[in-house]
Amino acid sequence: MSDKKKVIITGDNGDEKVSNFSQNSYFGDFKITRRDSLKLSFSAFLSTSFVMSLGNKLFAEEAQSSIPPFDFKAPAINETDFVTIPEEYQFQVFAAWGTPLNSKASDYSIQNSSEDQSMQFGMHHDGMHFFPINGNSNDGLFAINHEYIEPRFMHISHIGHKLDRHQVVITNDQRPEDEVRKEMFGHGISIARIKKNTQGKWRNIDDRKNRRISALTPMMLSGPAKGHDKLKTKYSPNGNQVIGTLNNCSHGVTPWNTYLFAEENWATYFCNRDTQLPREHARYGVRTENPRYAWEKCAEKKDEYLRFDASKRAAQAKEDFRNEPNNFGWIVEVDPFNEKYTPIKRTALGRFAHEGVIFQPPQIGKPIVCYSGDDARFEYIYKFVSSRPYYPDTASGSLLDEGVLYVAKFNEDQTGEWLPLVFGMNGLTPENGFSDQGDVLINTRTAADIVGATKMDRPEWGAVDPKTRDVYFTLTNNTHRTQDQVHPANPRANNKWGQIIKWTELNQDPTARFFNWNLFVLAGPANDSHKKTNHPLNKDNIFCCPDGLWFDSLRRLWIQTDMGEDDMNKGEHKQFGNNQMLVANPDTGEIKRFLTGPIGQEITGVVMTPDRKNLFVNIQHPGATTTPVEFSQGKINSRWPDHNTEVYPRSATIIITRKDGREI
Repeated sequence: MSDKKKVIITGDNGDEKVSNFSQNSYFGDFKITRRDSLKLSFSAFLSTSFVMSLGNKLFAEEAQSSIPPFDFKAPAINETDFVTIPEEYQFQVFAAWGTPLNSKASDYSIQNSSEDQSMQFGMHHDGMHFFPINGNSNDGLFAINHEYIEPRFMHISHIGHKLDRHQVVITNDQRPEDEVRKEMFGHGISIARIKKNTQGKWRNIDDRKNRRISALTPMMLSGPAKGHDKLKTKYSPNGNQVIGTLNNCSHGVTPWNTYLFAEENWATYFCNRDTQLPREHARYGVRTENPRYAWEKCAEKKDEYLRFDASKRAAQAKEDFRNEPNNFGWIVEVDPFNEKYTPIKRTALGRFAHEGVIFQPPQIGKPIVCYSGDDARFEYIYKFVSSRPYYPDTASGSLLDEGVLYVAKFNEDQTGEWLPLVFGMNGLTPENGFSDQGDVLINTRTAADIVGATKMDRPEWGAVDPKTRDVYFTLTNNTHRTQDQVHPANPRANNKWGQIIKWTELNQDPTARFFNWNLFVLAGPANDSHKKTNHPLNKDNIFCCPDGLWFDSLRRLWIQTDMGEDDMNKGEHKQFGNNQMLVANPDTGEIKRFLTGPIGQEITGVVMTPDRKNLFVNIQHPGATTTPVEFSQGKINSRWPDHNTEVYPRSATIIITRKDGREI
């Protein structure tokens, strides 16, 4: 009798479906045209007395800036399978998926086992940071997130099947253990010591600090939700520990020099087949069938795989894994300089689809302040303010365990308010189903619904201007927004192109409860876009779907795009070519394209060495636009970076330098 095989169809390519059905405003529920809303957005920015008191100018012709001009020629939009950058620059491909972390580990091969993958760089690079050793720009620790995996590019057994990006082959309703483990080790983060040699080439070198953190790494929980009844599982009956991390998108770097990695679209990895899902599952999109990679169907029935089925199977929660999804959706901290450091999930920062976390520059004797976006349609932006003040000599991750988590409300008049998510306040009471502060944080989204936060268009990366302390956030897109839901901050229904929003805290105090906001740029085609200069985008800067965002030490704002595999190079999106990276001047509003990537990828993750001579950029999931039919026929539409028909496309970091050795 032949094996019974099937391809599991997960739907939505693993992304979260809309789960916010609250009646909260969409930046205000009044009807205006898109043209009127644009005028209102920028005129309100001009007329707001608070903003004007800062001396900001709207038009580039009037603005003053100390940021050097962008004197390179912008690469043209294209659909080639190469990285294109200005001719004065060059790049090195570095740390591609499967690159060994040390000299004893195996090199990349599609035949690699799970054990091989456990000591190789993981798949689908995302947020990252370079930690210099003793201030050396040519020697440091490199920490990088691996957001998710593509099984069809990982396993020999998948060759020849009609598979899309998040589909797997299942035989007799089971998956081989080594395939499941290989996928789990492909997730998480990598930490490696890297050095630049005398020939100008970067290599990772053997060091005891080199390590992988994955979906199978033991971790601790801290903060108000630690030990909560809703976090107790068979693995951790006291609710203090958890196995692994998932879907690590962007990152953060603390003022005490540790690395934070965010858990984004983790909910789709789980299923719960019970008749009724608790709100801490339903509000986050935990599936009732067909989880993302079907890890719970591993042939070896071990708890580390069975935990991905969160259905009730015992009398008490501590005897099964009904609470396992509640252990994900947090910000996780690790010290890259301490190889024995057990990663800690900091629950005071809230539980949702964290894109990343960004910090205000710390001030001695004042609280730590950081922000995070919930990357899903109609979700929210959050701010955390620590209870205790920052002192460099004593600062540690414990500062992130005590404080107040706020959620943003954006008003129609360009003002805003941070609403506290505190048990016993603003409806966060037993009458609304909350038992304590831990419960509020486990159900952060529901708490934000109740206090009246503003629904946003997929808040993703954020960045803080190191001089002005202004905060910028990318809002990538939201095609589910209808005409009666538009507002000056989201002026388009069926928002395909996205925008970047900016706010200034009252009196430039990061701990303030109030702020003023405006749009920095409305992305899109020339006839449907708007820069700070009141002009549309042009051939040198036209872009859509902003995602990655980062300020360098010269205050240049780097913008990265993610059109999504289903839209790239098709229909109206074809005019934007492949995904790209641009650089912007926050003072003048000037924007210029710096880089375009290969076919089917997303540009994500950016950092420089302290001397500003090495620019790290990630190329994620090249070839992801390959269709199931093309894959079954071996017609992969990208072979980047190897450009070898025997090698599948691989996510990788590129390290950009100037040919003349000067600063970027």
